[in-house]
Amino acid sequence: MIVGRGPSALAALLLLCCYTTHAAAADLADKLRDDSELSQSTAKSFKRLMPVRFYSLLEQNPVANATLSLRSCTIFVPTNEAFQRHKGPTHVLYHITTAAFSKDQLEKTVSSDMEGNPPLYITKSRNGDIYVNNARIIPSLSVELTNREGKRQVMHIIDEVLEPLTALPTAKTEINNLDALQFIQKADQLSVGDNKLRTYRSQLALMKKESLYNAPGAHTFLLPVDEGFKITTRSSLVDGKVIDGHVIPNTVIFTAASQHDEPKTSAAFEDQLKVTVSFFKQKDGKMYVKSNTIVGDAKHPEGVVLSEIVKANIPVKNGVIHLIRRPLMIIDTTVTQFLQKNFGCNSFKFVNDNGENGALRKFLEVIMDSGGAVLDGINNLSEVTILAPSNEAWNTSSIDNIVRDRKRMTDILNMHIIKERLNVEKIRQKNANMIAQVPTVNNRTFLYFNIIGEGADAKITVEGGGVNATILQADVAQTNGYVHIIDHVLGVPHTTVLGKLETDPMMSDTYRMGQFSNFNDQLNNTQRRYTFFVPRDKGWQKTELDYPSAHKKLFMRDFAYHSKYILERHLVIADHVFTMKDLAQMSLTTDNVVLPTFRDSLKMKVTEEAGHLHDEYASHEWTGYVITWNYKKINVYRPDVECTNGIIHVIDYPLLEEKDIVVSGG
Repeated sequence: MIVGRGPSALAALLLLCCYTTHAAAADLADKLRDDSELSQSTAKSFKRLMPVRFYSLLEQNPVANATLSLRSCTIFVPTNEAFQRHKGPTHVLYHITTAAFSKDQLEKTVSSDMEGNPPLYITKSRNGDIYVNNARIIPSLSVELTNREGKRQVMHIIDEVLEPLTALPTAKTEINNLDALQFIQKADQLSVGDNKLRTYRSQLALMKKESLYNAPGAHTFLLPVDEGFKITTRSSLVDGKVIDGHVIPNTVIFTAASQHDEPKTSAAFEDQLKVTVSFFKQKDGKMYVKSNTIVGDAKHPEGVVLSEIVKANIPVKNGVIHLIRRPLMIIDTTVTQFLQKNFGCNSFKFVNDNGENGALRKFLEVIMDSGGAVLDGINNLSEVTILAPSNEAWNTSSIDNIVRDRKRMTDILNMHIIKERLNVEKIRQKNANMIAQVPTVNNRTFLYFNIIGEGADAKITVEGGGVNATILQADVAQTNGYVHIIDHVLGVPHTTVLGKLETDPMMSDTYRMGQFSNFNDQLNNTQRRYTFFVPRDKGWQKTELDYPSAHKKLFMRDFAYHSKYILERHLVIADHVFTMKDLAQMSLTTDNVVLPTFRDSLKMKVTEEAGHLHDEYASHEWTGYVITWNYKKINVYRPDVECTNGIIHVIDYPLLEEKDIVVSGG
């Protein structure tokens, strides 16, 4: 076998093999060799794609030459860009199979011409893409020809160099076409970097699970490296069921071809224990795998465990192997330990390079920069749920200014902490009859969860301090709670009053009314400061019972003038915003606080009162703000929703009376 490196003019060689007369072939070869890459006249479209030296590599390889001259074959040719990215030797025969396959004819596995005939795995994705191992076949660039012996030959252009499993130069025995069990047993002799599998190998033997890894077929194997067993007791938790949870049977998943966040059934899926495994990719390009124990037992608690893939896409005789940083399924750290993992000495480099929680590195930095009191508070909670912004969530200019304000940053961080175990199932239960309202650690700030859609396509959002965030990764389980990774930092506004009104599901009726009455046009003005008392949708629904005729007219275009008039009463325009705390303080010294609105003024009194949350389904006590307007008491459902040009107070009922809508004539 010739192991070579460099780019190719394989199209030239295949075209050469197609010509039936030697003279014609020679003419074409001369033309192709005159060009440093590929003939402008015969294959201009391939010039950018074709490696320039692959032709010479094939000429030097007698097996490849013989195959091209005498046999049918399929050749997978990497692009120039693929060779530029590739590090290490190029195994030419691993790119050749001794049968001709068009794209439609490619089966799930084909045997390569490399020694031992290790298989190549074919994946056909839902969008029509076809992958060979981790390399995508570039559409429309496949070529099918017949050589001088009348043998059919096919060339496919691919976007990665195919990499077989190879041994270290120091290996004492010949290694060809190993299965997953042989890989584990001989890992120290293989080219897998600095990754070691000794701990997992010992547990595999102890649990007598070897048959799972040498099973024929095509499977996906997830192998935790020794680095993931630094917690000394962790290896003892790797029992037979945990080992089963690291295998996806009868499915080969290479990372480029994987469907992100699509759960696959693991070998640990039975009546009493159900574990799925899925892949996902961070925006920084890092690939992760996660287990989700849907149904657990005494030894295997429910929840999600994340692990970074440290070396991906290692092909073996019976599937593909991914080396992962820590074992799946095992929940053996508290939330605090999870956040502190590999975070000692205030050193962030180690977290970024090697930490299990690299996806939350910036969140950890901000916690420590704020003085560490937040982490101490988390540590003192017996049950806790953290809404942790991803690294990308911190990359906004509005956050840069706040980070320097330690007190405000502490308040914002505390907005991400809930004093109970709150997983997705519990959020669904709370959300059954209303948008779920959950207090944070300071008891005066609430988070509002909403579920959009149903089934596998459902999306969970959370609002806090005026910011709507989507849960990217839910139910990362710890021994005393959960971590949910979200896409925005709560409490740091990034949208105008109009933007908030448009996107918040609790304010959709007010937004709709403002749209057809042209009231909303002003709310994007960043030169103004608005304080907007926004009735939530349930508040408008109450008016339908109290004033059915008035309610109906408010949402009719014919009465847009009246609708606009009512909304203007709710909008305070001044040179600064009024928080509910401001209004409560002002109400201590006067019977009515007078606030400037567009047309006139708004008179109200604000007090703090104890009671239940504003829905009949609420179970715990609440102390909040109450507005008195025209002798009516109206609860403030969500105070101080901050926006870039103002503040919104979500109220339980509109500032409305039946006489506000007067209809005369027809």
